[in-house]
Amino acid sequence: MLTDFLPTTKKELELRGWDYVDVILFSGDAYIDHPSFGTAVIGRTLEAMGLRVAIVPQPDWRGDHRDFTKLGKPRLFFAISAGSMDSMVNHYTANRRLRSDDAYTPEGRAGMRPDYCTITYAKIIRQHFPDVPLVIGGIEASMRRLTHYDYWSDKLMPSILVDTQADLLIYGMGEKPVRALAERMLADAGHGTLDAGQYPSVPHDIPQTAYLIDNGQLIIDSEKAVRLHSHEECLRDKRKYAENFRLIEEQSNVLEAKTLLQEVGRRSIVVNPPYPPMTTEEIDASFDLPYQRVPHPKYKGKTIPAYEMIKTSVNLHRGCFGGCAFCTISAHQGKHIASRSKQSIMKEVEAISKLPDFKGYLSDLGGPSANMYQMEGKDKSLCQRCKRASCIQPNICKNLNADFAPLLDIYRSVNALPYIKKAFVGSGVRYDLLSEEYARELIEHHVSGRLKVAPEHTSPKVLKLMRKPSFEHFQQFARLFERVNRAAGLNQQLIPYFISSHPGCTIEDMAELAVKTKQMNFHLEQVQDFTPTPMTLSTVMYYSGLNPYTMEPVYVARNKEDKLAQRQFFFWYKPEAKEGIRRALNRIKRADLVAALIGRK
Repeated sequence: MLTDFLPTTKKELELRGWDYVDVILFSGDAYIDHPSFGTAVIGRTLEAMGLRVAIVPQPDWRGDHRDFTKLGKPRLFFAISAGSMDSMVNHYTANRRLRSDDAYTPEGRAGMRPDYCTITYAKIIRQHFPDVPLVIGGIEASMRRLTHYDYWSDKLMPSILVDTQADLLIYGMGEKPVRALAERMLADAGHGTLDAGQYPSVPHDIPQTAYLIDNGQLIIDSEKAVRLHSHEECLRDKRKYAENFRLIEEQSNVLEAKTLLQEVGRRSIVVNPPYPPMTTEEIDASFDLPYQRVPHPKYKGKTIPAYEMIKTSVNLHRGCFGGCAFCTISAHQGKHIASRSKQSIMKEVEAISKLPDFKGYLSDLGGPSANMYQMEGKDKSLCQRCKRASCIQPNICKNLNADFAPLLDIYRSVNALPYIKKAFVGSGVRYDLLSEEYARELIEHHVSGRLKVAPEHTSPKVLKLMRKPSFEHFQQFARLFERVNRAAGLNQQLIPYFISSHPGCTIEDMAELAVKTKQMNFHLEQVQDFTPTPMTLSTVMYYSGLNPYTMEPVYVARNKEDKLAQRQFFFWYKPEAKEGIRRALNRIKRADLVAALIGRK
């Protein structure tokens, strides 16, 4: 029934008998009522408070803007999310070529959201409804909350609050801050002090939010704040931009963070500290909301690729303490793990089993990293002052309780269900965080024929910059994988992921990567060029040419030719790549690598 979903049109409001809406959410994605999609999560969270919530998915921003005005004004605020991906990552390849599809759109159709989606939507809303409070969130706003490098325009951009003129930015996973915001605005509206048509004020003291304020109005306890270099200083000096990143990342890693302040012109961005990690009860409550677990009926008969990928998957936890330099997960979801209860997980598995086309197979029992479920510090007081970005690199923290028993219990309990034929683990596995028992359970019972892992590179210096384990760890895991396969009579493949053109990586490093993987009999498939995305360590190194933690120079392959020269080494086994590889290695006088990789003429 249409009324089982959050309404998206005026007709659907009428079916519910609504003559007003409290919150209207605009999303760059199609509306999929499922806990894997942020707009549905925020909508259902607000609905659980008793609010009337509507979603406008993928509004047409090109014409008369009727999609932005069709539902009128909300009683509390408008909210915007660009979707599950940054719109520029969604639109463009690492070589800045326009992609031909969009996994979050019916039939994978491209062009259903604008570039810089959050900014575009915000400007339209401000044009038509200048008096209505505006809140932005999602991965795009979250990762652009302070001065950031934008790869697609090749320049530093100020906080997204500057261009959107939003009243509030919610960063990270948004259930707790959006709930607090709605409660405060409802209380303000309920005091009876507002004139007709007047809106409640938007509070600026909610954790995990950011806002823009005139410098003359800024009153912050300096003992509880970290002042960053201004946006203008970062524009003048790349070193100061790099210094900012270290301060931002350290504050995102500690359990008791300080407020961040950054001037931009005559105003300041204020980033309030985040909420503590969600408790099991809180994360269960979010996953247990009444999702229909399918796309909205308006998409009937159409395929949405992103939904097809996850419709039989189960997310066990949030957060990741891997700290990979090129990844935004810990910056968005947090370093500390928030795990669901077994009861909530089993309840979701049962709900999936009742989907009409369910065949008995779960595509994933996983998370941001598959094997971090319920792992945390043994002594929380140590975690409170720890600034490490990773709990496992360059070594596993002695305070980490890396107990696999709860995760193994989930695997085995799910596999024992009569309606489950097999539950796969499709999420990335950290092979530098394993027990022998877990590895055997994973390889023997939860691989769909191909296990994907991400060594990313073979060079020690590049891996150090990536915050990834040494390649020897991968080689050890590959031997274990083969050993367990042989013992169990299985014929499964190990599929490694690799990145070219990461800061610090040279032609020579790529050639050595090709030689090492050739010696292991890999013909690489899962490869990509490094794409700088806002608010990652790797992106800061790419733009500044400096390692923010040491301030030492880092080599960067910047232009298209240098990137393609590195990428060709992934495909040494293809005849058309061999001559280019030979020329590149002869230029750096590495005839030995030519011989090892493609042989001599």
